[in-house]
Amino acid sequence: MANEYDVVIVGGGAAGLTAGMYAARYGMRTAIVERMMGGNQIINVDKIENFPGFPQGVSGAELGPLMQEQAMDAGAEFVMAEATDAVLDGPYKVIRTSDGDYRARALIVAAGSSLRKMGIPGEEEFYGSGVSHCATCDGPLFKGEVVGVIGGGDSAGDEALTLTEYTDRVILFHRGDRLDAQKIIQDRVIRSPNVEIIYNTTVEAILGDGLVTGVQVRNKITNFSDRMSLAGVFVYVGLEPNTEFVRGIVKTDNAGHIPVNTWMETDVPGVYAAGDIRQNSAAQLVSSAGDGATAATAAFRFISGQ
Repeated sequence: MANEYDVVIVGGGAAGLTAGMYAARYGMRTAIVERMMGGNQIINVDKIENFPGFPQGVSGAELGPLMQEQAMDAGAEFVMAEATDAVLDGPYKVIRTSDGDYRARALIVAAGSSLRKMGIPGEEEFYGSGVSHCATCDGPLFKGEVVGVIGGGDSAGDEALTLTEYTDRVILFHRGDRLDAQKIIQDRVIRSPNVEIIYNTTVEAILGDGLVTGVQVRNKITNFSDRMSLAGVFVYVGLEPNTEFVRGIVKTDNAGHIPVNTWMETDVPGVYAAGDIRQNSAAQLVSSAGDGATAATAAFRFISGQ
């Protein structure tokens, strides 16, 4: 028999936990389904400086559990499971998970995104053997070594700076002629004596023999190809929305993001999307939290007939 709630929220990041807190405060029986610990990917962020209320910054490992605690104190139930499928065509939405089925009158999809893979030779082969997506987790393994970071956005810049705390040198490979990160991050990266930025360059392959030993790179302007020795490679080339369990059920765009209106409503009545899983998201922690609050409010209005 399925577990029954007023609202089920899939995803335990900023959007999902905020939605859970608001939904529970509205008096709705609320379950937050998350396959990782509360906070999702933010728990791996070394220092968050752009979330209101923390002028000195806060680590993701601290903020994530605090957000989960606040949601649970409000009355939300946290379920550690992975959503695998959904049936959304009846008055009750059925969410199938690795922990069984959950039924609810409303569903909030806030499953976030996963770091995009490049799809180059060596990336899968050496994942966990020198290829990583988490500087805070794996940076200490490369003490005194030279590592590479692929990407030019906020995550690439932040993680490159985190890696300077452990490594001898960080080489940042970016395909463009300027970084795409926020200016404050760009300035820190450019000023860092331990970060070398190589512009207009693509990484074509990750090389190794059991462990990563380097990369094959190509300059986009000169077409010159070269090999560079590295002990590790950290990949930050964008995000892919975790919408697999509702694709073909809820409308998504070509990239897999879910279109919503200003109330976070999808094309299926009683189903909402919040955070960077939705189309045209700002993909920021604070905007994801706002999405979660909006989605929970909309779900309450839907259930109560307002």
